[in-house]
Amino acid sequence: MANAVAEGARAGGSIEVALEYHIQADDLSTFDAIIVGAPTYHHEMPMGIKRLLEEAAEKNINLKGKTGAAFGSYGWSGEAPRLVLEVMKYKFEMQVPEQPLLARDEPSPTVLKACGDLGKRISEILIRGA
Repeated sequence: MANAVAEGARAGGSIEVALEYHIQADDLSTFDAIIVGAPTYHHEMPMGIKRLLEEAAEKNINLKGKTGAAFGSYGWSGEAPRLVLEVMKYKFEMQVPEQPLLARDEPSPTVLKACGDLGKRISEILIRGA
């Protein structure tokens, strides 16, 4: 899913895309947009993502006005991407123009296309705002 989002973002225009598995909280402020892939595990986001967001909050990392989006797969409930977006929107005051993109179990070709479309829409938002 993350690769499809990144490919879509690259196809959306002349922007730089970084696909990161691990990132430091301090580095979040260097990005114009942050798209988080968060699978749901026991009705929660993964601990690594939760810790990253908590550390960013503790350090008062300024993400206000940056564009945010989230996607993820799930087996039972799918809350993680929604929880990530809530933190982005209400804690960090990020612009969240999209609903979370969810995939039940393994993403289908249709979901992977939607992932690419998500990346493209976010890149277009960045290009328009530049």
